[in-house]
Amino acid sequence: MFDLHTHTTFSHGKGSIEDNVLVAIARGLTKIGIADHGPGHRGYGVKRADIPKMRAEVDRLNRIYGDKIEILLGMEANVMGYDGEIDVTEEEKKDLDYILVGFHYGIVPVSFKGFWNFMIVNNLAKVIPALQKTAIRRNTDAFIRIMEKHDVYALTHPSAKAKTDPTRLGAAAAKYGVLLESNEKHDSLSVEEIALAAQAGAKFLVSSDAHKPG
Repeated sequence: MFDLHTHTTFSHGKGSIEDNVLVAIARGLTKIGIADHGPGHRGYGVKRADIPKMRAEVDRLNRIYGDKIEILLGMEANVMGYDGEIDVTEEEKKDLDYILVGFHYGIVPVSFKGFWNFMIVNNLAKVIPALQKTAIRRNTDAFIRIMEKHDVYALTHPSAKAKTDPTRLGAAAAKYGVLLESNEKHDSLSVEEIALAAQAGAKFLVSSDAHKPG
């Protein structure tokens, strides 16, 4: 049993990496992943200078608790644009065991195209039904381009911040070997979205998205 989506004080979690590890051990987990928000988030993203520190801390804790649990260092990267951009560099990937990717507010898209689609079209689509199909198509395209360009383990809470097409996303996730996540903090994926994505071949990751060690 494992949980690969937990946050710490390196972003906006309430506990340290070791706090999360100790609770995970107490709960009987065999693996835990630390996946704080990528540095592109202006409010609570990881500081780039802290990524090597996090790597060193995870390695230290594995030496202490490795007989009880495996500890991995991941990152919940942010979608930064609609052409496959995320906020983790190739050099930073070397310190990480895996990458999750999700849409989040609090980022500044890398281009006007990204700003227009994420900030404007998505919000207008909430009140203008005619824009909903366009928003869903473009959001789904953004995730697919990211899967094409990056080695991604899972997409976090698809459709929670920016609506996507579960059938197209599920088919692409199956093609690229990427999991779709359902977690305890968001209502996406819904039961209906999971069914449609599964029919398209997707497989899934269940995690906590914990922001407190408990």
